[in-house]
Amino acid sequence: MLDDINPHGRSQLDAVELAMLRVRRFTKFRIRPAIYRDSRPVQVAAWSVGGEPVPFAHAVAQRFEPFALGRAWGRPWDTVWFDVRGEVPADWDPDETELVVDLGFTGDQAGFQAEATAYRPDGTIVKAIEPLNAWVPLPVGPFRLLIEAAANPVIQTPYEYEPTALGDKATAGDALQYRLTELSVSRRDLTVWELLQDVAALDGLVDVLPAHGSRRAEVVHALERMVDAMDPDDVPGTAALGREILAPVLRSGAAESSLVVSAVGHAHIDCAWLWPVRETVRKVARTFANVLDLVDRNPDFVFAASSAQQYAWLKESRPELFERVRAAVAAGNIRPVGGMWVESDTNMPGGEALARQFVLGKRFFLEEFGVDSEEAWLPDSFGYTAALPQIVRAAGARWFLTQKPSWNTTNAMPYSSFLWEGIDGSRVFTHFPPAETYNSDLGAQDLARTERVFRQKGAARHVLGLFGWGDGGGGPTREMLAAAERKEDLDGSPRVRLGDPQSFFAAAEAELPTPPVWVGEMYLELHRGTLTSQHRGKHGNRHSEGLLREAELWAATAAVLRGTPYPYGALERAWQVVLLQQFHDILPGTSIAWVHEEAERNYERVAEELTALIEASLDALGTGGDTLVAANAGPYTHDGVPGLGIGPATAPAVARPRPDGDRIVLEDGLLHVEVDRRGTLVSVVDRVAARELLPAGLAGGVLQLFRDTPREWDAWDIDDEDKRSGRVLVEPVSVDIADDAVVVRHTLDGTTIDVTIRLVDGRVEYGFEIDWHESQKLLKLAFPLDVRADRATSEIQFGHLHRPIHQNTSWDAARFETVAHRWVHVGEPGYGVAIANDVVYGHDIRGGQAPDGRPMTTARLSLLRAPRYPDPGADRGRHSFTVSLRPGGIPDAIADGYAQHLPPRVTRGVPTQPLVEVTDPAVVVESVKLAEDRSGDLVVRLYEAHGNRSRATVRTSFAWSEATATDLLERPVASDAVRRVGAGADVDLVLRPFELLTLRFRDPRV
Repeated sequence: MLDDINPHGRSQLDAVELAMLRVRRFTKFRIRPAIYRDSRPVQVAAWSVGGEPVPFAHAVAQRFEPFALGRAWGRPWDTVWFDVRGEVPADWDPDETELVVDLGFTGDQAGFQAEATAYRPDGTIVKAIEPLNAWVPLPVGPFRLLIEAAANPVIQTPYEYEPTALGDKATAGDALQYRLTELSVSRRDLTVWELLQDVAALDGLVDVLPAHGSRRAEVVHALERMVDAMDPDDVPGTAALGREILAPVLRSGAAESSLVVSAVGHAHIDCAWLWPVRETVRKVARTFANVLDLVDRNPDFVFAASSAQQYAWLKESRPELFERVRAAVAAGNIRPVGGMWVESDTNMPGGEALARQFVLGKRFFLEEFGVDSEEAWLPDSFGYTAALPQIVRAAGARWFLTQKPSWNTTNAMPYSSFLWEGIDGSRVFTHFPPAETYNSDLGAQDLARTERVFRQKGAARHVLGLFGWGDGGGGPTREMLAAAERKEDLDGSPRVRLGDPQSFFAAAEAELPTPPVWVGEMYLELHRGTLTSQHRGKHGNRHSEGLLREAELWAATAAVLRGTPYPYGALERAWQVVLLQQFHDILPGTSIAWVHEEAERNYERVAEELTALIEASLDALGTGGDTLVAANAGPYTHDGVPGLGIGPATAPAVARPRPDGDRIVLEDGLLHVEVDRRGTLVSVVDRVAARELLPAGLAGGVLQLFRDTPREWDAWDIDDEDKRSGRVLVEPVSVDIADDAVVVRHTLDGTTIDVTIRLVDGRVEYGFEIDWHESQKLLKLAFPLDVRADRATSEIQFGHLHRPIHQNTSWDAARFETVAHRWVHVGEPGYGVAIANDVVYGHDIRGGQAPDGRPMTTARLSLLRAPRYPDPGADRGRHSFTVSLRPGGIPDAIADGYAQHLPPRVTRGVPTQPLVEVTDPAVVVESVKLAEDRSGDLVVRLYEAHGNRSRATVRTSFAWSEATATDLLERPVASDAVRRVGAGADVDLVLRPFELLTLRFRDPRV
């Protein structure tokens, strides 16, 4: 009784704390050590690979040397194979017998350290070994296991973010990382283990129930009685009595109004992060091995796994395990979800790349498993583009899951289950698991948070709970399933039901007939630095996206017009590499050095392969011609060459700079530009509108250098307060005229910044060549503009987004660094300015006042960072990019963005008419390719770019038998956009603002 331990008049809360101290000590030092009631030693031998992982067949043929427990093993990133032999006594129950392993786990984290895979002598996988899942089942009698142990170093000490050399094999050193602590044949006492699960379920309730509630007192009382009744010197002999005492409080049912948690097994596995891609291949195999073991023991258990790439790795690296996964998918125990190639970033990939994530992902699931995923699944990406709802619907999906907005530092999202509306009006039913984690253990804290955070309480009861250790933790565990069983109907907890994502979404959607609506992007108020970190990777991504567009366009053109074979396989392989590297810890720049160095090499290889494909297609199209031509893969006419066509090459009109006192002047028929000896713009006059673009007294094109020392999450974050600690770079070492450009050079402690300023066809173009050797600095390019704007417009996938540039609300203030693709635009009624780039994503646009008190707008582009964690050398080295500025409207910004991204390719050949022309520039052709099913049909993807309701006719230079609207997987769909299909020559369209449309032309021929 609580009164019995309260002789000094302490408060009831103090009494509970004292009681629980006793219970928890008894649990830790008496019950837990009694789980294994008998153990036997094993013989251990080892062989160190000394390099990259090797297949089982290679490892098993090596010479193994005896290895003693307590001995250190594993240089960073090496693999050690342990040959373990022993015997299980004949009278032991196989359900109780297992090999217990401790590789030297730190105990601090479920993953992020050493892991292992246990193989039978025939090479089949038994199960994986991780810190919180460190056992392997054993048969009775003699046994032999081969354990492949990965010495993955601990890169992350939670929330320290200190630079480490361990993220690069070249600098990681040779120090052994772990010490083999335990390998033994052990006999698990099932009664003691079940008691431990009982105690864990009830102990957790004590911390979350109302402090003075009767249910809490009842639970504490029962736990005390258990301790009183059990013999601390004979836990196995009295465990059944302890369970009997706890049984009544475990049988007490949940309140009728309790939430219903659909518990779905899950293991979020980053395709790369604090480990290289090659290690993820093994993490995937380990996790699926564990899942299959659980499925064999628990037929009601369902595991959801996303990312077709990870299944593809499993198929290639562990075909036997993949076939077991295929069988589990067929049985319904494993559910492929998400329908994407990887869980990508959604801020920076282009529209076509995001579409291809679904095309390749859903195709793989359909072809391998016959599964057509109905949900998009992105629990950990760093914000969600407003273009995504339309892309999800166009892929044939209707639901969306994430939890990342719970990381917001300023504002909480107002809904848990809702409709998310994109820029075109498309809606998807969306759910945020209110436990605010995708790594739940189904403990009381997670479930109490679920009850507390769920925003639709009263109107709805169904929520999703994702349980399992990710990133090398091995996924769900038997302890988690035990927790689910005990909380199926437990007073003080939501009801937990093992379920699957599809059933959950159907139930959640049904109980909210009129859900609330969130419109626009889901901006993450954190991790804003990911728009800038690891610039070379971002350059590789943008460049690869352009090359893929070119390669597909010219290959399709050559196939239709010349009968040239279409390189399906080569293009698919290139897409797979690019889509993998759009994963949300690779493209954002937040992985170890190894990952980013490998990504840069992959981009170089992809560029070489795609360039070869482009040149081969252009050679086929140019057969018999020797004229200098320009192949224009952009959607608009460029220097007289039609979009998507080939025409005579002409040089752009570039103004010649001339000195004028202490300034340099560039001038053409559209702009008059003056550059001073500080290398800044001091005047940009729109000669057509007779208007100065710069506010009086302020210079434009100014480089600004800021301290960049975030509170935490170094490569991820930019903190707004660091903008208070900056300086302008206005003391260049030289400002010169070189041919048609003004050349400005800045030097900083080891860093050189070369800027070339040109005036080309009415655009001020900045070319940057930077040798960057800063540390924890942020470089921005600032353009103050004499424009009274209340919002900025930024290009996103398949359209653009308007964002307020004031700070009226906490939501506005939190958006101090935002994403744009190829352009931003700021304007007032009747006038605006467009700023385009070839590879910049982070932008910072705010309103303000000029020195003379007049309103102005400042647009800044984030060019480079230099974080120290997790890659201490991030961004050091050479970088190049371009930025342009011109007066104009949003259509001008769109055209400039495409011109920067897709400059015409000069070659020799003959002019070639485009396969496709569109009569309205508001309707943009984003992709021209042959169909995925290799039928030879031509597929054209278009979107409405101006934000208007637009009419256009698509005209083709080839004949065709049928034109139909399709989804992204090129399956026919009904579409109001297609108003008339001509007789093999044209298609009339009416598109809603930002509407995406895919057309399939059957049997294309000349």
